[in-house]
Amino acid sequence: MMQELNYIRCGDYYIPDICLPKKTRSIGRWGCMHRDYIKEHNPIRFNDLCLSGELWTYLADLNEQAQNRLELIIEQMKAAEGVTEGMKASDQMAWGGAMNSIRNRAEEIILREMIYEEDAE
Repeated sequence: MMQELNYIRCGDYYIPDICLPKKTRSIGRWGCMHRDYIKEHNPIRFNDLCLSGELWTYLADLNEQAQNRLELIIEQMKAAEGVTEGMKASDQMAWGGAMNSIRNRAEEIILREMIYEEDAE
């Protein structure tokens, strides 16, 4: 279904009268990385999203989903590896090292699955 376009005359030329949606949501860290990725590796998809005015919403949604998934993965890894508040109280160095390891691994999962869209092998 084609959407009707209105045109504005500028001098001797008619140009499409299109407006981008208001940018009210942040695209955040994950959205910025994915934007750069699709711009370089999937330019047709990037252009389609730009021209349809859906790029910003798409990236903001992706950022929220990635952040929620990251938090879920971190909580699951903490439970699986026994990283608790008790550990934090008794041995802060071990807790800090374990949390850094968990966060790094969780971020790698998000990058692979959501940002760079690589299939799990």
